[in-house]
Amino acid sequence: MKQFDWSNPYPSIRIPVFARNVVSTSHPLAAQAGLRMLLKGGSAVDAAIAAAATIALVEPVSCGLGGDAFAIVWDGKTLQGLNSSGYAPQAWNVDYFKNKYGVNEKGLANAPKRGVDAITIPGVVAGWAALHERYGKLPFADLMEPAIEIAERGYAVPPVVAQKWAAAVPELKDQPGFAHTFMPNGRAPHVGERFVFKDVANTLRRIGTTKGRDLYEGETAEKIIAFIQANGGAHTLEDLRSFQPEWVTPIAKNYRGYTLHEIPPNGQGIAALMALGILEHFDLASLKVDSVESQHLQIEAMKLAMADLYRYVSDGRTMEVTPAQMLDDAYLAQRAKLIDPNKATHFGSGQPATGGTIYLTAADESGMMISFIQSNYMGFGSGVVVPGTGVSLQNRGVGFSMDPNSPNVVAGRKRPFHTIIPGFLTRGGVPVMSFGVMGGDIQPQAHVQTVVRMLDYNQQPQAACCAPRWKLTRDFTLDVESTMRVETIAGLKDLGHQLKAIDDPYMDFGSGQFIWRLSDLHEDGYVAASDSRRDGQAVGF
Repeated sequence: MKQFDWSNPYPSIRIPVFARNVVSTSHPLAAQAGLRMLLKGGSAVDAAIAAAATIALVEPVSCGLGGDAFAIVWDGKTLQGLNSSGYAPQAWNVDYFKNKYGVNEKGLANAPKRGVDAITIPGVVAGWAALHERYGKLPFADLMEPAIEIAERGYAVPPVVAQKWAAAVPELKDQPGFAHTFMPNGRAPHVGERFVFKDVANTLRRIGTTKGRDLYEGETAEKIIAFIQANGGAHTLEDLRSFQPEWVTPIAKNYRGYTLHEIPPNGQGIAALMALGILEHFDLASLKVDSVESQHLQIEAMKLAMADLYRYVSDGRTMEVTPAQMLDDAYLAQRAKLIDPNKATHFGSGQPATGGTIYLTAADESGMMISFIQSNYMGFGSGVVVPGTGVSLQNRGVGFSMDPNSPNVVAGRKRPFHTIIPGFLTRGGVPVMSFGVMGGDIQPQAHVQTVVRMLDYNQQPQAACCAPRWKLTRDFTLDVESTMRVETIAGLKDLGHQLKAIDDPYMDFGSGQFIWRLSDLHEDGYVAASDSRRDGQAVGF
């Protein structure tokens, strides 16, 4: 094949898609897999599951069968949330890591970022099954068919995936099973090179016929546990067998007459709600859309929210304060007063009153809408791939703290702090938009930035999606996209924002997918957007 320069030095403008049935993902083959299910008479949830199974193959840097998932679904009457993030194996605690890896200079246990001791129980397949049981119309096995076909025949690796794949290889090449699966010919695939993933095809067939249970108590489960244990891990079949997703009520916050809904902790969606609750106290619409003043207020509100996020959020069962306390109007009004419009501030956490990821979305003409996200966390997750199955396992164990005093301290059967969050927007109890932005810590930040652009500045979804973004790090330094106006960047520096370019080939500035309902009438359909930062697309009919 001809060796093109696959970069594009010219701006590429995407046009939003209008249709009655829509799927929007970060990979065209996944979007088309979902569309196939809609054309067969399946629901939006059927489409999302087919797309999710496919994207686990075609975007393996970001997700796999050993990942986690969350979803928010509008079923035509109510909004339901699903938390399908896995918990720690029963054997995990601080002493487990201290005895195995020693302690750091602070006296806290060391914990690996990759390998078997970074793996929590995978939840994604159980999440697909739970969604299908409640909202599916087609047989579950049918939803695996597009992915199986692609796994057996292979697919041409697109540019962004190829770039992120190659970036992960140096760190992961020695992890158990990684090179055999993801380094054909001893390297990452080149752009346009065909990658075949036959091991996954067989696993998906077993998942399809057992409605997902094979991964938790069947042949695949036995292979997963045997391989983890052979490489020093403490996971057991009982850890897998006992896992069940949890249906939850989304948490919410009003903003400019709309309501943003997020999954409650252990995820970080609450930070987006807090930031918008703070911004409600400022007239952003009176400021120019890309001005220093507008961006500064959004950044400062996000800082305040993130300070509380990292202090308080953990498995919801172990939090010191409740989400309701963190979202209290009076508390957020108090936090808003801390913002100086003329100066950047490094905020600490407040005290509320007490008492590697893909995102996709689908909607159908019955009115069902699903906001769905799944992830292996960092590029390829743990790097561990179970031979003969194609199951690549996440590294969500990194989300735990080793500090015994932290609400997020590691413990058996406890969920870690999670970055992946689906979003959903309503108005007056009526669905408006299913959306999300994948990419680690930027997710709540991008939720805020895109919602502000749409609600305060009336930017259409594709424009709001493609607009330049900023990203706060955990030390509250700031990174900005090169497409941001030069005068805005200079103005933020003048206000005291510490700008630091981040070498982050995997997460970068995230990637969003958006489906906006055009009216209250199903017949009017939707407008959909897909982020130009990835290889994906929105499709519909």
